[in-house]
This record gives sequence, structure tokens and C-alpha cells, in this order.
Amino acid sequence: MSDPKAPGFMTRAIHLGYNPADNDWALTPPLHLTSTFAFEDADHGAAIFAGERAGHAYSRISNPTLDLLEQRCASLEGAEAGLALASGMGAITAVLWTLVSPGDEIVIDKTLYGCTFAFMRHGLGRFGIRVTHVDMMDLDAVAAAISDKTRVVYFETPANPNMRLIDIAAVARVAKAKGAKVVVDNTYATPVLTRPIEHGADIVVHSATKYMGGHGDLIGGIAVGSRADIAEVRLVGMKDMTGAVMAPFNAMLVLRGLKTLKLRVERHCANALAVARMLEAHPAVEVVHYPGLESFAQHELAARQMPGFGGMIAFELAGGAAAGRAMMNRLALIQRAVSLGDAETLIQHPASMTHSTYTPEERAAYGISEGLIRLSVGLEDVEDIIADLDRALGGSVTALAA
Repeated sequence: MSDPKAPGFMTRAIHLGYNPADNDWALTPPLHLTSTFAFEDADHGAAIFAGERAGHAYSRISNPTLDLLEQRCASLEGAEAGLALASGMGAITAVLWTLVSPGDEIVIDKTLYGCTFAFMRHGLGRFGIRVTHVDMMDLDAVAAAISDKTRVVYFETPANPNMRLIDIAAVARVAKAKGAKVVVDNTYATPVLTRPIEHGADIVVHSATKYMGGHGDLIGGIAVGSRADIAEVRLVGMKDMTGAVMAPFNAMLVLRGLKTLKLRVERHCANALAVARMLEAHPAVEVVHYPGLESFAQHELAARQMPGFGGMIAFELAGGAAAGRAMMNRLALIQRAVSLGDAETLIQHPASMTHSTYTPEERAAYGISEGLIRLSVGLEDVEDIIADLDRALGGSVTALAA
């Protein structure tokens, strides 16, 4: 658990790791736009490369701007160390290329982000790594799927796009009893709502493009974990295997985003709960998947694992996929776009967009219906978001599907 004597979440997000007195009293940390770093002498350079002396040699390995971001992300997640990467997929691939080798196995939940699914199924498999899908809501199934070759148990919670929740502590106990590392994608929840390491996870990954950045103006990824694990990911998965290095300018933007992360997530949560309740009551809507609703099948787990329920909603219309697409086309304020966590409310159709990497049969098997709509509720006045949805849903189901 977090140290009760440590500064609070927002205080650390704003101040941790930086002293203006060390930087000519600049209130905002300087941006280090440099590819390489000079050494005092040859011995100094040799000592840094040997790991005998702290410092920076080349920005593909480390950079002061990225280092500050990594410290803050690790602290907010309750981890020992962090690593900034070029994208969320850069974080995922760098971590997994570090942890597995040919002949190893990975156990994954049945629902994952489309590009993660494609990497697991079609990328890793080409190199002799076996990937097994399992319903991680079933702990007995998780235990049965883990073999002596399993190196990683991987899942998202809430899952993209259908909002399934995984009991992090329960799955971690099963995985660790069998010697597997637990890697959790915490993009949807953010460390404001869930800190998986406090529940037993080993490594946490994020698409910093989403809530951490928060403004739709950058691409980035974050991985946090133990010092030993993150040092290995830095030197193997990032430096040698992928080269997925975050640019210092993007790190500066994410640092800026962290300063308002908690405030923004709280507003996202409040808006999303109001929108989810409106959708649940609307006659054109067949089902709403949102952890904050009492009707959500895993509401008890959500209340136990998350102090808030996030800004993401999945729902289906009574008229199916055709009605959903027609409804999306009637929206005026809400934008049709495939990211999430931005200030703007965004809507998309997973089956034809973010999760089109699945075949129709795979989507059916892994809980992603053809009519599912994903809504990232933004920071606009919630009355305006609701009014836009209500207008778009205002026709009959037959009219919407026409």
C-alpha cells in the first residue's frame, strides 16, 4: 500500500523529482533536446557505460526529461522504477520481448485491445511463443492454463472495449504460485483509480497517449515495475529489441498532463456515470457496460478495486450494428475517433475499427459483439454530451437502422 506519510498523489504528480534551485530557479523543468551527452573525460564515459556511475550517455537509453517522467509515473503507480517509451504498443512489446523467449508461453485474458491481440496472436507466434486465451474471471481456468513454460500472465482491467474487469489480486496469487510474472495494462483506469502493483502485479503498462497525456496531442507509452525488471526492459526490450524511445518533447507533454491527471479523471468519472445512467434509461439502448452502474455484472468488484469507475462506456442499441452506426453519424458534438482519454468525447465502432484485427469468429469468442459501441466520455459540460446523444438516439430504432 502507499506510504501514508508520503506526499499526496497530486503533490507528487506536480513536484516529485524536481527542484527549481537546481535549474536556475525555473519553475517548469527544462526540456533536454539532445541526442547525446558529453563526458568529463574518457574514464567518466566508461564508468557510465559500465553502470558504475549515474548519468546519461545517449537519449536512446536515458534522458533527463524522460527520467523525471519515469520517476513520477513510478511513484504514482507505487512502483520502484519507470520507463518512458514511444507508444503504448512500444511499452507492451518492449516488456514482452524482454520477458519471453522461443518456447515460452503467455497466458492472456479473452479480451484485449486490437493491436495487443494482433501482436500476441500473430507477432509472438511467429517466433515460437505460445499464447493461450483464458477467461480470467475464472480462476480455476487461469490456474489450469499456466504451465511450467508460462512466463507471463497478461490482462487489461477494465478491458478494451467491453469493460470486463479482472480481480488483479486473485489472478496475481494464482500466477505467482506458479512462477509467472503478472503484466497489467492500466490505461483505462490510470493510477488514479487502480494501482495494480499494490494488488500483486509485477509490471504495469500504459498508453500515455490516453489519460496521462490527456489532450490528444502526443503518442507515448509507460512501463513501471521493480528496478531490476525495468532496468532489463530498458536495456533489452527498448534499447536492443524495439528502439521504442519516447521523444523528450513528448515526455514534457506527458509531464504536463500528469499535473492535472487526477482532476481530469475525476471529471471523466462524474461525466461518464451521468452518461451511463442516461443511456441505461433510454429505450433505444439495449445494454450498457459501465462499472459504476448497479446493473453491471461486476459492480461489486469494481467498487472494491476502483475508487471511481472511469471515463469509458460500452453499449449496444436495440437495432444492432446498423443502428449504432446510424446513431454515430447523427452526432454533432461527439467526435468519431479511435483514441480515448482526451478532453473531447470520442465514439467509435470496435468491430470495424480498433478491434478489426480480430476475425468475426474471434470477436464472438472473446466477447466483442458486432454492435458494440465504445464511448470515451470527455470533459465537456455533461448536459451537452447527454443532449447530443439524446438527439442522435431520438429516432425510432427502425429509423436509426435505415
